[in-house]
Amino acid sequence: MLVKVYGSAVFGIEATTIVVEVNIDKGIGYHLVGLPDNAVRESSYRISAALNNNNYKLPGKKIIINMAPADIRKEGAAYDLTLAMGILAASGQIKSESIKEYVIMGELSLDGSLQPIRGVLPMAIKAREEGFKYFILPKENAKEAAIVNDLEVLGVENILEVINHFNGDAKIEPTIVDTRAEFYKNIDFPEFDFSDVKGQESIKRCMEIAAAGGHNIILIGPPGSGKTMLAKRLPSILPPMTLHEALETTKIHSVVGKTKNHGLLYQRPFRSPHHTISNVALVGGGQYPRPGEISLSHNGVLFLDELPEFKREVLEVMRQPLEDRDVTISRAKFTVTYPCSFMLVASMNPSPSGFFNDPSSPMTSSPQEMQRYLSKISGPLLDRIDIHIEVTPVPFEKLSEERKGESSVDIRKRVTASREIQSKRFDEFENVHYNAQMNVKQIRKFCKLSPESLSLLKTAMEKLNLSARAYDRILKVSRTIADLANVTDISPDHIAEAIQYRSLDRDGWLG
Repeated sequence: MLVKVYGSAVFGIEATTIVVEVNIDKGIGYHLVGLPDNAVRESSYRISAALNNNNYKLPGKKIIINMAPADIRKEGAAYDLTLAMGILAASGQIKSESIKEYVIMGELSLDGSLQPIRGVLPMAIKAREEGFKYFILPKENAKEAAIVNDLEVLGVENILEVINHFNGDAKIEPTIVDTRAEFYKNIDFPEFDFSDVKGQESIKRCMEIAAAGGHNIILIGPPGSGKTMLAKRLPSILPPMTLHEALETTKIHSVVGKTKNHGLLYQRPFRSPHHTISNVALVGGGQYPRPGEISLSHNGVLFLDELPEFKREVLEVMRQPLEDRDVTISRAKFTVTYPCSFMLVASMNPSPSGFFNDPSSPMTSSPQEMQRYLSKISGPLLDRIDIHIEVTPVPFEKLSEERKGESSVDIRKRVTASREIQSKRFDEFENVHYNAQMNVKQIRKFCKLSPESLSLLKTAMEKLNLSARAYDRILKVSRTIADLANVTDISPDHIAEAIQYRSLDRDGWLG
């Protein structure tokens, strides 16, 4: 008897429906074809033990299973339940009339219980697109899949529940999530708040500008000046994620299995990889490509602490994704693209000792040591960072103050108002939502300067020896400063403030 059951495979952040054809005939043997990897091949042992432990059995006949399309590699143990239900249906141990309406996925334990799987959200979206009515999967993943409307999600803990469901002995209750209600109920503020920061008013202003325009920022200062503390508070002033952003972010985290029991992600991601990270772990890749840290930071913040300590080749592979806001990983047989529209926040000491031009410090670095230290970060990478700001240690008088600083809630209101202005401005453009995403044509259109502003910028360009890319960055930042002030035209004051935020471009910065 021939039976077809349906599963799903994830490539990049999109899913493809897999048709599992099970044919049971005279003879003996178990043959699995259709480009399965070792984990899929080993499924026969898990299926056999799971069925035996629940008083069912593999038929002692010739079982041929084809996983189509046969040119796509099937990987992982998530097909165990799909294959098991196909075998039971083909051998007449369960009723199979309605099985074509189901997508079935799950990894089996030897006792028949189900383990959580990865990539559930893209699978559920694809199942709905292709007109399936039901999605059977492990209970731990049910909340995530139930984000998708018009698809009945049936979470199960054991293979016996699925068998009873098809035989009509006990129906599985669907998991229901009101996505919009859950999303708006759970929009919350992170634990870190700018009201805890003493002093550092100019740096807070910088952070506000960076958040308002989505600009990349680098903080330069000695140890203990508060760089990491400030960076950790940046997500608290970013506008709340939209439902579309939340779904897109959840899809990426789903592919790497970081959404178990959570459902939709409500907070903007904040990723802070260690400086020993490899370039594959940062941008994504591997034999079967997975998203890297830059994609896991999509719609959020990627924080690189002690930037010069990262390997140079690791930083260089970030240059193209920073510009294009997606990363394409190519292999001989397929290519996947992951989105990576993130805010880069980096921090660094100004010198190997950490103290630069500090007369009170006994530790000084020679110009050669300084040059060697700073040369770890290439000019093209620094060009892609819109805002460079020096962070100075907070004096004791400020540290001992009882007065609280401005809260993240108040700063976030101004940032959100500025983002709304930008959303209206870029309404006609599909992939541009805030100032940092502007291309050259949009910069020329939306960042027109008066003669005084142009003259000021020309002087700064010549004196600081800035590149064409740095010129564009200054215009983008000045546009954001004008938006925060709720004015249409960019004034010389806005240009002057934006020029201040290019510390590392200044000649003589090494002293």
